[in-house]
Amino acid sequence: MLTVDFTRFPLAPGDRVLDLGCGAGRHAFECYRRGAQVVALDQNGEEIREVAKWFAAMKEAGEAPAGATATAMEGDALNLPFPDESFDVVIISEVMEHIPDDKGVLAEMVRVLKPGGRIAITVPRYGPEKICWALSDEYHEVEGGHIRIYKADELLAKIRQAGLKPYGTHHAHALHAPYWWLKCAFGVDNDKALPVRAYHKLLVWDIMKKPALTRITEQLLNPVVGKSFVAYATKPHLPKAQA
Repeated sequence: MLTVDFTRFPLAPGDRVLDLGCGAGRHAFECYRRGAQVVALDQNGEEIREVAKWFAAMKEAGEAPAGATATAMEGDALNLPFPDESFDVVIISEVMEHIPDDKGVLAEMVRVLKPGGRIAITVPRYGPEKICWALSDEYHEVEGGHIRIYKADELLAKIRQAGLKPYGTHHAHALHAPYWWLKCAFGVDNDKALPVRAYHKLLVWDIMKKPALTRITEQLLNPVVGKSFVAYATKPHLPKAQA
């Protein structure tokens, strides 16, 4: 289930991509399939080991085209182990809401992004996220949990302040918002509640089958209750005099 829309965020074979805070690796895997040179970085060593296993399996299965590369590594988003201007593309999906120093993370992403490079940032959307917080303290008052809720204009302002130029936004995963409301209402860790189990089955069916009815329904609902807010931006080239 991808949050970044690659029709709005073009990726060319050979692009060097950083998936920052990659988690289980969903965006890193898609970039690898598209022929990129991918670095998936996360502070969670267990998840990184799983991502590395999947990269190896994808290579063995021939899922990645010739020239594509993939590396999984542990690292700190506030102290990236890469030289300046190392990547053509940076993706950070559902991560910034966890990090106290979000401006520091933005500065590091801008540092390692090449001039003319592209960045995709996704965070939980303000409205659906506020409902989750109202229904459950457990949802956000945990170690490593969500520490802030972004309004769209607030995030875009921080992106501009970091020196990036936003060029597009949208919302995603409207069908997932009610699932998290149910989870928060019945207990974040209570997967046995009937409404939660039933809705989860619906989501799994939708992800696996991709029926036209739910795809169209989600597209219509995304502007209203899309669970994620997605912003795309570029790093401008310096004027020749400054360069």
